[in-house]
Amino acid sequence: MMNIAHVVGARPNFMKVAPVHAAAAARGISQTLIHTGQHYDEKMSEIFFDELGLPRPDVNLNVGSGTHAVQTAEVMVRIEPVLRELAPGWLLVYGDVNSTMAATLVAVKLGIRVAHVEAGLRSGDRTMPEEINRLVTDRVADLLFTPSADGDENLLAEGVSADRIRLAGNVMIDTLVALQPKARRRWPSLQEQWGLDRFALVTLHRPSNVDDERTLVALLETLAAIARDLPVLFPIHPRTRDSIRRAGFEVPPGLTIVDPLGYLDFLALQERATVVITDSGGVQEETTFLGVPCLTMRANTERPVTLTIGTNTLIGDDLALLRAEVQAVIEGRGKRGAVPPLWDGHAAERIIDAILGSP
Repeated sequence: MMNIAHVVGARPNFMKVAPVHAAAAARGISQTLIHTGQHYDEKMSEIFFDELGLPRPDVNLNVGSGTHAVQTAEVMVRIEPVLRELAPGWLLVYGDVNSTMAATLVAVKLGIRVAHVEAGLRSGDRTMPEEINRLVTDRVADLLFTPSADGDENLLAEGVSADRIRLAGNVMIDTLVALQPKARRRWPSLQEQWGLDRFALVTLHRPSNVDDERTLVALLETLAAIARDLPVLFPIHPRTRDSIRRAGFEVPPGLTIVDPLGYLDFLALQERATVVITDSGGVQEETTFLGVPCLTMRANTERPVTLTIGTNTLIGDDLALLRAEVQAVIEGRGKRGAVPPLWDGHAAERIIDAILGSP
């Protein structure tokens, strides 16, 4: 019987593994879910497993936080005996977190075949740790499942053999499509809770945006100015909330700061938002599918299809541009896009079909 193992390490991985796990279960495949514990918040993880219909991990390595080197090394040391014992026919890794690269390196050296889900994405910025993880994982993995055609083009340009590449579509969109009905049922209570009508939804987590207090305060002041014309809802990590407190920033009316949200609540808010301001790769994809204008506070993106086909606009750190683009959306001049090919809710099925069809 075919047996596969999945490795997840951080919150975005949950949304990616859920539809693949479900598609494999529907075909009777034996599976093991390994959580490295790279990022772990018990409360939020419980919510995500429940909302996504994922079983609790079979193995939790409890790696925790640390420098990139420490975290990568801990994953490699702790996962090796697990993979030796399991000896899966395939190891599936997701996205671009440290756990993805670390697990791939260990598996390949043990002779275990590796499939990378969400392969081929490139920002061109090697100062991003995620870019290094993508490059290394794609170089040594056996099968590379790309979410969009630009992924195929990147891999071929890097000399990857075409027979290792499969254009599968976007598994994040599989999860969105599956859970959209549930998310829509959450909207009335969210609308009532925060008095929402037209509003901007903000999600920022990258160190370049939130770790430096001066940068963070400048961003908050811009959001406060935007909030005079369009209410702003900003779910933030407790660490960022602490930074705001230390900086002495007084949150003005119209700018609502709340604790992190579960997937269903956040999806409901994304779909109803007038505009989304983010630095998240997954949110760039979700807003493109939902047809909601997205303003990305980064100088580059590994998801250029959201720029060329979708609703995404790169802002970088230009706060004047951010205000101008929000004003354009308010005036009905926001970017309108289309849904990329194969973002249809069936990417996971194509991935499992390819795994089953591999010699």
